[in-house]
Amino acid sequence: MDRQQRLRRWEQTAEPYLFVASLLFLTSYAVRVLVPDLSPGWHAFWEIVTVASWGLFLVEYLFRLLLSDDRRHFVRTRWLDLIVTALPLLRPLRIVDMHERMQRRRDHPRLGLETRVMTYAGLTALLLGFAASLAVYHDERTAPHATIRTFGDAVWWAASTLTTTGYGDAVPVTGRGRLVGTGLMFVGVALVGAVVGSFSSWLMRRFRQEGEA
Repeated sequence: MDRQQRLRRWEQTAEPYLFVASLLFLTSYAVRVLVPDLSPGWHAFWEIVTVASWGLFLVEYLFRLLLSDDRRHFVRTRWLDLIVTALPLLRPLRIVDMHERMQRRRDHPRLGLETRVMTYAGLTALLLGFAASLAVYHDERTAPHATIRTFGDAVWWAASTLTTTGYGDAVPVTGRGRLVGTGLMFVGVALVGAVVGSFSSWLMRRFRQEGEA
């Protein structure tokens, strides 16, 4: 078995565990944001969960880097993996990689694959919206002249931003909050594009095959 085969097998084996780790990371972050009056013991526990889950992402990325034949090529082509390793809350963005792999299979229209992509895109939107709500709420709730004072305000803002609606009634005023908002806008466009592109490409291939038949 060559390095490339070992790398693919490792990625398939590790993916479920990394998904669980991303949920643990998100949970620990949510608890520390939404429950600010934690006891010292519980605060230390959730800090350990955060560090341990993040450490798992780092170790897994470095192991895949060691398994790759061309490490420079791995870093250049797997740039999204590097971003996700640095910011585990963005792990659902790997939907982009899944969509690109699916697009390479143009001669094999499979509704099941497209359905999984669209389902995963919906779950991705929910997870990223929740993570963005936490990040913005953490920074905005004590900022002067802030319009996002409660977690409910943050969720409403994330929903309108992720769908590129942008009502403007709740907007971040801090620098980091606006940075999160900018990223969420681009993510919203990417997710909508993945869903629409997946469904449209399957329909076009299906119609073409039926026309040829």
